[in-house]
Amino acid sequence: MNLIRSVGEEVVTEEELIELLDSKKNFYSYDGFEPSGQIHIAQGILRSINVNKMIGAGATFNMLVADWHGWANNKLGGNLDKIQTAGKYLIEVWRLTGMDLKHVNFLWASDFVKDDEYWKKVMQIARNSTLKRIIRTAQIMGRLQSEALQASQILYPCLQCADIFQMEVDVCQLGMDQRKVNMLAREIGPKLFGSKPIVVSHHMIRGLNPPKASYASIEEKLLDIKMSKSNPDAAIFMTDNESQIRKKIQKAYCPEIVEENPILEYSQYFIFEKYDRLKVERSSKFGGDIEFNSYLDLETSYMKGEVHPADLKNAVATYLNEMIHPVREAFESNSKLRDLRDQVLSFRVTR
Repeated sequence: MNLIRSVGEEVVTEEELIELLDSKKNFYSYDGFEPSGQIHIAQGILRSINVNKMIGAGATFNMLVADWHGWANNKLGGNLDKIQTAGKYLIEVWRLTGMDLKHVNFLWASDFVKDDEYWKKVMQIARNSTLKRIIRTAQIMGRLQSEALQASQILYPCLQCADIFQMEVDVCQLGMDQRKVNMLAREIGPKLFGSKPIVVSHHMIRGLNPPKASYASIEEKLLDIKMSKSNPDAAIFMTDNESQIRKKIQKAYCPEIVEENPILEYSQYFIFEKYDRLKVERSSKFGGDIEFNSYLDLETSYMKGEVHPADLKNAVATYLNEMIHPVREAFESNSKLRDLRDQVLSFRVTR
């Protein structure tokens, strides 16, 4: 329970999760990704950290490469071949991030659609959902309800909901931005398929840019956080070199408060998860180097003004570069991986 709580910002419901852990030594969990170009560190490194925690709690984890979903959502100009190439790139990055591959299944939506039973599930979900209810889930696609959606995008939530029952997963372990479709699955699952998935929604890592002054709704805020990481200047990508990482971190929003501070967030969710410590190098006239053994200690010290934002940024950039370095080097040294990466980087991303 502690492992899963450390993954989930929200668990629906804890009572059901306790019952699952009591009744099953091993269970199935999943997350799905649209292949849409570059992969940022939240998709790469943090996803591996959270998957390994779920595996430690007894999960076999399905990583669904949602190529048909990306096609429906017009990613990469709606070119399915490019989307599938980007999917292969995603898998290779995950292989290099320390993910426990003995307990991970890489699955493709393009294999699901060959199965008549899958389309029956899609149709059952569509027949038992109002158009208004489906449109309310638009956030899962990086869209607002107010946008003019294509007909394929109306189909998208039905596909994603069907995925859950096609894989027969016990736990949906996706981001908070995917909550609405998971709740749809919980609503209609007992009636249509005799099951109801538990939902463990992980925290959404914000981009490095300043947040908006205000948001009309929590959905708009989550969408802004989601889309900020596709901004090349506000995201750290798994292909970034040390110079790019330092430049982005130096420019990053880092107020002298804790709230909505991306540099502190990166410290909490990346560095302390991976290293259990953070060393901040400082000039001797400012007290010399200081090391923190927990995120709470860092946050407390930062709130007191004992750590300067510039010093924290330098430390965070160093650790992030160290995390990405093995993946970056693998793609540089292997010609097949390098060609795959370069092919994906050449794609024009649809925003």
